[in-house]
Amino acid sequence: MRRARHAVASLTPTLLYFRTMTTLSFTVIPVDGAAATVPVEIDTLVIAGWAGRDAQAIQAHIDELAALGVAPPSSTPCFYRVAADQLTQAQTVEVLGTHTSGEIECVLMDSPLGTLVTIGSDHTDRKAEAYSVAVSKQVCAKPLAREAWRYADVAAHWDKLELRASLIDANGNARPYQHGAVDGLLPPPALWQGYASAAQGSEAALPARCAMFSGTLSVHGELAAMTSGESFDMELHDPVLKRSLRQRYSVHALPVVA
Repeated sequence: MRRARHAVASLTPTLLYFRTMTTLSFTVIPVDGAAATVPVEIDTLVIAGWAGRDAQAIQAHIDELAALGVAPPSSTPCFYRVAADQLTQAQTVEVLGTHTSGEIECVLMDSPLGTLVTIGSDHTDRKAEAYSVAVSKQVCAKPLAREAWRYADVAAHWDKLELRASLIDANGNARPYQHGAVDGLLPPPALWQGYASAAQGSEAALPARCAMFSGTLSVHGELAAMTSGESFDMELHDPVLKRSLRQRYSVHALPVVA
C-alpha cells in the first residue's frame, strides 16, 4: 500500500520548520458492528524503550548490554524519536546488510476514531545498535499491520493481551522468537505520562497525530540476523474478546558497498 506524505509547517517565534506527515489506512474492527476503513495521519513517531515494569530486570539487561559495549539509556523508559515516514504497511522491507531483525510491539496511534492499537515491528539494525540505539532505530522501516482495534475496547483488560512473533526462513520453516503477555511492560497511560514529562509537556495522553511503539518482549534464544527471503510473523492476541491482529513481512537485504 502506498503511503501519502506531505509536509506540515509549524511556526514558532524564532523558527519555521516542517514535519513530514505520513497517511496510513487501517481497517478498524470494533467489538460490535461492522469494520470501517480509517485514514490515520502521523507526523510524530515515538519508540518507547526500556519500558518494562521490573526495574531490577531492566538494570540487569542494561548491565549485560554494557558488557557488550552498548551505552546505557539516558533514562528509563526512554523515548526515541524516529521519522514518521519510516512507518510502512508493505509486505517487504529493504534493509542494508544481513544484521537486522524485528521486535514485535503494540503500537498506539491517534486517529479520527480516538486512540487505536495495532501491532508493529521495531525492525532494528543490530550492528548500528552497538554504537547508537537511536541510530539503529532510525535506519530501518517500521512495519505495521493493516488492521487495528479501538484502544477503549481493550483498555480494561490490557494486561491480558499477548504478543507472539516467529521467524520464518526462506523455506517456510518457523521458529518461535518472542511470546508473552504485555503485563511485563508499562501500560499505555504510564508511557504517555512518561513521554509528556520527557517532552516537557503537561498532557498525559497520546499526542495528536502520534504513533507510539510501546516496548517489546525478551527474545527466545539469540537475536536474529535476517537475510533476504526470511520473514517476521506477528500476532497480537486478545484472549478475552477471542480475536487477533496478525501481520507478516519479509526482508530484502541490500548489499553493503564500501
